Amino acid sequence: MRGQDSTAVFNPESSRRSFLKSTLWMGAIATGAGSLFIPPAWGQSNPIKVGMSLALTGAGAAPSKVISTALEIWRDDVNAKGGLLGRPVELVIYDDQSAPANVPSIYTKLISVDKVDLLLGPYGTNFVAPAMPAIIPHNKLTISFTAIGVNRHFNYPKYFSMVSVGPDGVNAFSKGFFEIAAAQNPKPQTVAILAADAEFARSAADGAREELKKHSFKVVYDQTYPPPTTDFAPVLRAIQAVNAEILYVGAYPPDNVGIIRAANEIGLSPKMFGGAMIGMLVTPIKVQLGPFANGLIIGENFAAAAALSLPGSADFLKRYSAKAAAAGIDPLGFAWGPFAYAAGQVLTEAVAETKSLDHDKLAAYMHKAKFNTVAGNFSFAQDGEWSQTRQVWTQFQNVQPNNLDQFRDGKVQPIVWPIESKSGDLIYPYADARKK
Repeated sequence: MRGQDSTAVFNPESSRRSFLKSTLWMGAIATGAGSLFIPPAWGQSNPIKVGMSLALTGAGAAPSKVISTALEIWRDDVNAKGGLLGRPVELVIYDDQSAPANVPSIYTKLISVDKVDLLLGPYGTNFVAPAMPAIIPHNKLTISFTAIGVNRHFNYPKYFSMVSVGPDGVNAFSKGFFEIAAAQNPKPQTVAILAADAEFARSAADGAREELKKHSFKVVYDQTYPPPTTDFAPVLRAIQAVNAEILYVGAYPPDNVGIIRAANEIGLSPKMFGGAMIGMLVTPIKVQLGPFANGLIIGENFAAAAALSLPGSADFLKRYSAKAAAAGIDPLGFAWGPFAYAAGQVLTEAVAETKSLDHDKLAAYMHKAKFNTVAGNFSFAQDGEWSQTRQVWTQFQNVQPNNLDQFRDGKVQPIVWPIESKSGDLIYPYADARKK
């Protein structure tokens, strides 16, 4: 698959080793080591196949493995209760290898060859955008994971997004950040923007440019960097030279460690530092960076500090952690796990209420329903995004080295915006938070 363009035909043989097909029907009950009992009621029932593309290898693997694990828990829960429409649920997941060019042919195969009943995914803006031209001609519904603003390009009525940015769209990844900055006294004046030259990061930076104008901030540095970049010291020295008071970053997981370590090495100390730093949602990266993360302010769709207030969330996260530990993946999974499980809950309710797998009927139901999930309560707007924004901003505070457990309850990452969701007070400026 690697290197193919968006019109390439999926080659099953060449991608065979990257294919994950989850065929375990978890209405089954273990009766001994390696043995399973299939409930007689299912007999020879054909499974309901739920297909998707996920980046199980490459740069997007960390969040995608969280999503696939959360969906396995959903599948097991559904099958333990008798499946959907009396049929077991089966996941069909292909690894797109973190290459957007692989995605269209995967969805074509899922629809035309595998003939899956339902679709989910993919994960992330970079992968969902190329999937849409393969999905739309087949008139299929999908629920994407943490993709931003994709449907503004397609206006497709069967597209739904599992992310809490709502009507703010890409601006949700900077709105709170600049409102926090504008509330400081004295108010900082100058902004530097640093973003990866890739779909999501560019979109987040575009939103940041719109938001900062609302508060009359002045942009003194605005650059993108190529995704393969590993040495960030030169660009950070350039930002240091212009003495920007606010540094807004749009970056992917592999970049975050390099940016933060380089900032620490050169002594970069703006008054505010953070943004859409997706890597800081990945637990192993948080643990790896430890105190280097102190002072950063990041946008989050689902914060640890909010988990206990959402019915079913704590139980799901407990079960996820046990499964994640065995699989050797992100042990907490806050940023993606609840949304993936919630997507399954949405499908479960829509299928049960419509008593159908017809994508037109499912979409019509999903547009009018209100859903109660482990990721919170929400409804979908006409464009498939959540009707209301629920993005929060957290700050790393008093983070200790090599300590996973400190991230479980949100105490070292209190919510500092919006006011109605606050679980702690902002430490400002950035240099003061670094002292703690």
